[in-house]
Parts: sequence; structure tokens; C-alpha cells
Amino acid sequence: MSKPTLCVLYGSQTGTAQDTAQRIARQAQRRKLQVQVLPLDSYNVANLISESLVVFVCATTGQGDPPDNMKNFWRFVFRKSLPVGSLSRLDCAILGLGDSSYPKFNFVAKKLHKRLLQLGASVLLPVGLADDQHDLGSDAVIDPWLTSFWEKVFALYPSLADVVPCCRLPPTYTFHFLDDVKETTDDRLRIPTEQTVPSQSRPFPCRLVSNRRVTDVSHFQDVRHIEFDITGSSIEFAAGDVVMMRPCNASEDVEQFCQLLRLDPDARFTLRPTDHNAVPARLPQPCTVRHLMESYLDISAVPRRSFFELLSTFATNELERDKLVEFSSAAGQDELLSYCNRPRRTTLEVLADFPHTTAELKADYLLDLFPEIQPRSFSIASSLQAHPRRLQILVAVVHYKTKMYKPRKGLCSSWLASLDPAQGEVHVPLWVKKGTLKFPKEKDTPVIMVGPGTGVAPFRSALQERIAEGKYANILFFGCRSESKDFYFRSEWDEMMKAGHLTLFTAFSRDQDSLRPPAPGSAVAEDKVYVQHRVRENAGLLWDLIANKSACFYIAGNAKEMPDAVCDALKEAFQKEGGVSAEDAEQMLATMERSGQLQSETWS
Repeated sequence: MSKPTLCVLYGSQTGTAQDTAQRIARQAQRRKLQVQVLPLDSYNVANLISESLVVFVCATTGQGDPPDNMKNFWRFVFRKSLPVGSLSRLDCAILGLGDSSYPKFNFVAKKLHKRLLQLGASVLLPVGLADDQHDLGSDAVIDPWLTSFWEKVFALYPSLADVVPCCRLPPTYTFHFLDDVKETTDDRLRIPTEQTVPSQSRPFPCRLVSNRRVTDVSHFQDVRHIEFDITGSSIEFAAGDVVMMRPCNASEDVEQFCQLLRLDPDARFTLRPTDHNAVPARLPQPCTVRHLMESYLDISAVPRRSFFELLSTFATNELERDKLVEFSSAAGQDELLSYCNRPRRTTLEVLADFPHTTAELKADYLLDLFPEIQPRSFSIASSLQAHPRRLQILVAVVHYKTKMYKPRKGLCSSWLASLDPAQGEVHVPLWVKKGTLKFPKEKDTPVIMVGPGTGVAPFRSALQERIAEGKYANILFFGCRSESKDFYFRSEWDEMMKAGHLTLFTAFSRDQDSLRPPAPGSAVAEDKVYVQHRVRENAGLLWDLIANKSACFYIAGNAKEMPDAVCDALKEAFQKEGGVSAEDAEQMLATMERSGQLQSETWS
């Protein structure tokens, strides 16, 4: 049988599925296979009936949703009109990338696997269900899954098994540096002349109006309330929607990167593809090295295993090469976790640790080594009905210590916190997309919202919108550490309560220490109070609203423990006030979720 062309199609939200797809493609190229790698929505799905070998690499987002770059494919492949057996010529494999801390773990991969079987495809091996929560990360599943995949492919195409994998592959692009150095403008900040709705490919540069810290200066965390002017942008949004943006790398990181790689930040270049790839649309042609480093390449992320794999091919120093090979091997993953993932060591710090290898790097491989900066999403914390031509967000600035000398920083939150409109006009390219939270249109349907910390952001938007529409049956459970330090939007909640438009329940988890003495015989104060405790305390009210008035229940915030704890408290309320069994309470919750009466938006 002749060699097939392998098609690797991915649905990726944060870049991990894309990285895995590219890793599979490199393995195929080393075996001299023709390979095509594409996001699912960039692939002509009508060609699927004539493909012979396809790998689908799919992430799951939100509450079991497909990533943005596979939504069109998802709608097509689930059309009821598609004939059974239409993919009978296709050999395929499905690899899912998920996180078991979310309830719908790897939902997209499981559902796609089932649908491809219905359409007659031959699935070569069981669906791979990689879990980011595993001690060794997703690779704990991906490595053995890929070994099994290639064994199946070799069985179908025995000639491939005889090919000795080659080492370093050609770069995806070649850099052609220009002799002249000219001043260039950042196209991202150019106001579009034509009226189009901003999107990922065409964001709108919105003026930053204010950037205000809303936590007390003595509080451990810096949280910002940030406002943008969206005048002239055609941006529209409703409660529950999210705003998207791409951050920039810090200028000191860009300078250090250029020094390590001996690159002139002001040098200009054009990119030429070595194969059939298109030049990235976000990069101007020509482009400066500074723009590439500042706005495109993610140099401050914790590098993935694929980075070490490619980096090792440049190593001439024996000690450095041995270590890089170990980090890129299946056996060396625990070592890599200790060196890189646990202390959150950045790509830039890794390059500094391997100076001989870094000195050997060629500019042509920059786009193969470093991933593109991915967009970040924030729940919109305002309503156009309360703040026309404005868009507001609530951002917790990520800043923490590991064993590394320098504190770890979140790229986007730190970049946003650094923007100061008082120092001169600042524009941030933005676009908006529909969120997962949908609020009832009916005026009399009560809404119960549980939003501790920055999870309250979408509920501020919902409350502003609902009150403007005359919907006053609103209950909010808000939790934070201290009433005096991180009680966001307190004065606004007070006004809403005085007007009779809001019922508010609060939980200040760290204030118990100063308010309550230790229990007899105990050296510590009573347990901390969280939002789930307030839900439990108000079981009667919640049962009445949900059972008798069809109230909708919403949860937003950190996915770690809070959502499950709130759901457990709600089930207890059903049992206590409704007299139902534990099994029936569980069933009620599942029914509410299916119908949209219970919705959540959580993040890890």
C-alpha cells in the first residue's frame, strides 16, 4: 500500500492542542510522510470523505464546548442530514486534551469519537483522554497514545516502519533581513476606516480610560477595575459576554531575549514559507524583531516539551545536549516537571540556563520554537445600559513566589496593570465574543448569582442590565477575604439594596479570625465562612425561589473547589426544604443544568 497523506486537524483554545498537533506532524515528517496540519475551521470539511488518515486533536472549553477554531466544523459534523457511512473510507484517531477538575472532562473528544463512528469512520484506537491534572500533565496519556497510534499506522502501511526518523526538520519559515532600518508603526493600533464588528483577526484599538486598584493597599492581591472607551468600534455586548485581548511581553524581557539571541531589535525582515504555509496574518511584512518579540512570540510562558525537543537539536555542548534530550524524552518528564513546570520557569529563563545552545539558535526557527501569544478572555463587568460606550473588566493581577528568585507574573494581568492612561493615551486592541452565561428574558424570573472574588464580574454586568430593564428579583452571594480589603463594588450593591433591586448575602472568610474567639479547647478560631455556607444558611429562600418561582441559579469563579461546594450546598437545601432524597436532589440539579436553569462559568 502506498504512503498516505496524514491530515492532523485540531481544535485549540489556548494553544496546547495546536502544539500537540504540530508534535504529531513532526513525527510524521520524520517518517517521510506528507502531512497537513490545520485548525478544524480552516479545513474544507467536504474533503473528509476522500481522506485516508486523519488525527483529530481536540480541547474542551467552558462547560463542554468546542474551541472557537472548530465551532463551524462542529456544527457541520453534527448535521442530521449527513448520511450514515459517509466516512467509511476514513481511518482516524481522536486525541482529547482536558482537565478533570471540570465536570465535562474531555467532552468534545468523546462526543466527536461517537459521531465519527456513527458516520462510518474506522477509529484506529480508543480515544485518548489526556488530563492536565495528572502529576505528569497531559503527556502521561499522550506519550503511550502516540506509541499505539504509530503501531496501528505501521500495521496499515508496513513500509513506514522501515524509515529511520531524521533529526532536525527544516524551519516552517525563513527570515530575510533587510538592509534598511525604518520607523514602523504598530498596525494593531490603527483605527479601521471601514465599519466592521471587531474580531480576532481584526480587533479594535480601544482607548484605556481608567485603571484603578480596588483592593486595599495592605491586601496581598492587586485587583484592577479597568475601563475602555469603545466609541466607534461597533462593539456590542450583553450580560455574560466576554472581552478578548492579546497581551504584550514586557520591554525588559524583549531586551533580554534579543541580547541572548544576539538579535538587533530594530532589524527588519520578511518571512518566506518553506512549504505551503501562509505567513501569519498578524505579522506585518516587513516586520521588526522588536514587534515579533513584543507582540507575537510568547517568550514568558512555561515552555512545553516540544520546545526542549527542538532546542536539543541545536546543542553542541555535550552537557547541555544530554539534559535537553532528557527533558524531551518520555522518561525525563518528572525531571522536566521539577525543573520547569513546578517552579514555573519561563522560556526566557531556560534560554539563559543553556547559553551554549542558545548561542547556536538560528532566527529561521523562532516561529517553530516559540508559540504565538494566545488571546486572554475576561468577563465583562459592566452593561451598556448603565455605561454607554464603555466596557469594564475586573482583573486580579497574577503575582506569586516559587523557588525561583524572581516572583512569577501573569503575562496579561501584569501587562494590563502596567498601562497608565495618566502617562499618555493608551489603546488596547479588543474584540468581544458571546459568553456561556445566558440570563432570562422574562421579567418575573428571579436570578440567584454566586460570585466570590472576581467571579462577581459577570454578575455586576447582569445586575446593571436587569435593573435597567426593570427586573428586580435579584439575589447575589458574594464572598471575599475581608470586608475592608477586597469587597468589590460595595457602594453599588448598597445602592441597589436601598432601591429594593438586590438581596445580598456576603461571606468574608478571613474576618472570622478577628471576630470570633477560638472554641473551647482549640487554639484556632472557628472555620472560615465561604459562599457555600451562606447558600446552606438560606436553604428555605432558595428552595422557594427555585421550586415555586423557577429561579435561575448561576455560579462564577475559580473552578478549584467552590463550584462543587456550592452545588453540594444547593442539593442539601433541596433535601432539607423539599424533603427529597439525595438521589432526587442530584437529579434535580442535573435537570436544571440541562435546561439552563443552572449555569456556571469557572476557570482554573
